[in-house]
Amino acid sequence: MFAPRRVDDEMELWKERTVRFYPDEKKILAKSALQPPKSGGSLPTKVIPTNTAGSKVFPEGNVLDPWQKWTLDPGSDIMVKWNRIFLITSLVALFIDPLYFYLPSIRNGDSLSCVKKMDWGLCVAVTVFRSLADIVYVVHIVIKFRTAFIAPNSRVFGRGELVNDHKQIAKRYLKSDFFIDLAAALPLPQIVVWSVIPVVKHSNPQHNNNTLALILLFQYIPRLYLIFPLSYQIIKATGVVTKTAWAGAAYNLLLYMIASHVIGAAYYLLTIDRQTTCWKLECAKENGTIGAKCYMKFLDCDFSSDIGQKWANNTAVFANCNASNDNINFNFGIYQNALTTGAVTTDFVRKYFYSLWWGLQNLSTFGQGLISSTFIGETSFCILIAILGLVLFAHLIGNMQTYLQSVTVRLEEWRLKRRDTEQWMKHRQLPHELKERVRRFVQYKWFATRGVYEEAILQALPADLRRDIQRHLCLDLVRRVPFFSQMDDQLLDAICERLVSSLSTEGTYIVREGDPVTEMLFVIRGRLESSTTNGGRTGFFNSITLRPGDFCGEELLSWALVPKSTANLPSSTRTVRTLVEVEAFALRAEDLKFVANQFRRLHSKKLQHTFRFYSHHWRNWAACFIQAAWRRYKRRKISKSFSLSESFSSRAESQATQESEQEEDGSPSSAESSQPKQNIRAMMLASKFAAYGRKGAQKSKAIDMPKLKKPDEPDFSADSFD
Repeated sequence: MFAPRRVDDEMELWKERTVRFYPDEKKILAKSALQPPKSGGSLPTKVIPTNTAGSKVFPEGNVLDPWQKWTLDPGSDIMVKWNRIFLITSLVALFIDPLYFYLPSIRNGDSLSCVKKMDWGLCVAVTVFRSLADIVYVVHIVIKFRTAFIAPNSRVFGRGELVNDHKQIAKRYLKSDFFIDLAAALPLPQIVVWSVIPVVKHSNPQHNNNTLALILLFQYIPRLYLIFPLSYQIIKATGVVTKTAWAGAAYNLLLYMIASHVIGAAYYLLTIDRQTTCWKLECAKENGTIGAKCYMKFLDCDFSSDIGQKWANNTAVFANCNASNDNINFNFGIYQNALTTGAVTTDFVRKYFYSLWWGLQNLSTFGQGLISSTFIGETSFCILIAILGLVLFAHLIGNMQTYLQSVTVRLEEWRLKRRDTEQWMKHRQLPHELKERVRRFVQYKWFATRGVYEEAILQALPADLRRDIQRHLCLDLVRRVPFFSQMDDQLLDAICERLVSSLSTEGTYIVREGDPVTEMLFVIRGRLESSTTNGGRTGFFNSITLRPGDFCGEELLSWALVPKSTANLPSSTRTVRTLVEVEAFALRAEDLKFVANQFRRLHSKKLQHTFRFYSHHWRNWAACFIQAAWRRYKRRKISKSFSLSESFSSRAESQATQESEQEEDGSPSSAESSQPKQNIRAMMLASKFAAYGRKGAQKSKAIDMPKLKKPDEPDFSADSFD
């Protein structure tokens, strides 16, 4: 008896017997969609056939493991969004850390002044926000362990090849930025504040402040450093840190304000340190001179004893360290204003804004108003303020100027172009009317485009993207033109891809009668006047108004549809002039010729009828043709009536002749004699009417309408798609 095979063994054997073929140009590393056989079933070999030319065999084991599936592309949208989120979190963390400097404060009593080591309410709030920022730093470390990188040896062409192996990613990260990220993520201030300082009994406030400052400085440097490679990664992926110029200016101003916030917080902590230094020196001087010995623990607000109270009642330490007293020997230097104004003894909001104002003021003035003592630490702090102020102010002004100039760069270019245009018109001594037309066109083009050259932007994009953008911009507008509404989407896409915008001011002549037609114009907004004199014939003038949806330059379509058209462009049969400001799309002759040659559906009979119906040239010819036919019909009708009148007149004359002959033969009665007289009178009237009719017919022939030339017939007969 054999032991039954387990399902896991069957799955492993099934995977080994599975073979896949992949072409060279399309290596698909995807998870196998094949379902393993059921328990007890056969284990067939699954072969996925593809193109056998240049195929390779990859075993199933080459599929990425579950960890590799979570590898992130550093240039993907997710990583760009995360980098922006982490950048904002880093700025918030840089703002939170200096708030630890505001934990100690000075309490002034009637007879005793002391240092309060900890503001516990502020400590809890800062710790909570600091811990949240630390969590984000830890998440960032985890993400960087799963972020692929571009192999340096693959950057010969293009972007390069991404390395997705998590072992190589981890190895590279551990050798580069891991320890900096780890140092930035450690919760060192929380440990010092909540675990170290409370455990140490009767600790020196000055030592506590120095320890806290050193710990924060140790972590602030790597956290500040992380901003620069992070900004570089964002710029490398998107081109800019911020999407708008105003956001970029605000970002640089925020960095400057954070620097002022750090300087102000350090100034506050150094002020308390300077006050305790004075107390320490005076305390050492008076030891043994009074009844109670001076200890530094007496200056701690958490310490209370009868000995300390007795010492406070007899000591002169507080009087000799009073910054408001100008007669003391101790020089507080730049910290005197904070002590005299009570900034170190007030509540958090007041002391924070005072310190922020102090830091911002001295960074902006490079520390010029500071009056320092000879204390080395104080002078070093002033030197640091001057250097940081100079560097940060130059960085702020330079970057903000760059960002703000980018907002107005188009406006400035337009102003320079307008100034050059004015100088050129003055140099060439153009008349006032031409100058006004030039100014009006430049102004109108600025309002319509804001100085952006759309054609240059579109030409720099790939063909597929350019086609989609042109379709989005032009398709709805092009469909308003009735001639285009009959075309299919493929033909419309080809036309939209080659349409260019055209702007014209009032009174501009688009084309004159007899000039070569270089483009078809499709009106989107505005009104134009289209007139013709039929080649300059006397007494002929036709004028119509083109509105949105109409087009002009249809002679070009007839020229483009001819299979073997000449290189000479057709002449315009009409004069087109703008009545108001006009926005339109123009289709150039070479583009229209290309579309006509590539897309034979343009030769459709249906488009032929649509073109004739909406073409004003054809409408004008049809109206003149109908009018001429009507006049010919009227002439034939009048001529027919004239011929009937003449036949009636001839019959009347013959009858009168016969009656006169009868009168000669015998005398008729009175009634019979009166009737011939009436007939003679009617015949005379008929003959006069016939003579008048002949003159009218001759006159109508003399004023016949001039013949209007029939428009050129486009070659719609190449292919029939209807």
